[in-house]
Amino acid sequence: MNLLLDTHVAVWALNDDPALSEKARELILDPDNTIYYSTVSVWEVLLKHSRRPDNIPFDEKDFSEGCREAGFVPLALADKHILAVRSLSRPEGVKEHNDPFDRLLLAQAKVENLSFLTHDELIPGYVEKCIIPV
Repeated sequence: MNLLLDTHVAVWALNDDPALSEKARELILDPDNTIYYSTVSVWEVLLKHSRRPDNIPFDEKDFSEGCREAGFVPLALADKHILAVRSLSRPEGVKEHNDPFDRLLLAQAKVENLSFLTHDELIPGYVEKCIIPV
């Protein structure tokens, strides 16, 4: 399986954080799975670390290097990913979700036929087959 990690899942995986669910840990460590991290996550880490370094224990450079050292495959952001954000389906009545990073990551997963591994409780509100809540 090809998995794109949501930013917080990648951060937890790199830190071996107990917040990472057993299901997520098993999927990430499964040698049959290819794990991707996005340029979008590198950007998100840069912004969040610069604002609140206590919440993100490393900067964007260390995050990117850590992902590569862990064997994660980088996924660059392309126009087709940005354009696909409009194609994301979210039914009326479902709690609104305004995080642009999450929408870009989900669009990347959809376009690239990757499964999106996330702990965000609002992401499953999208009607997209690629979402794996953990």
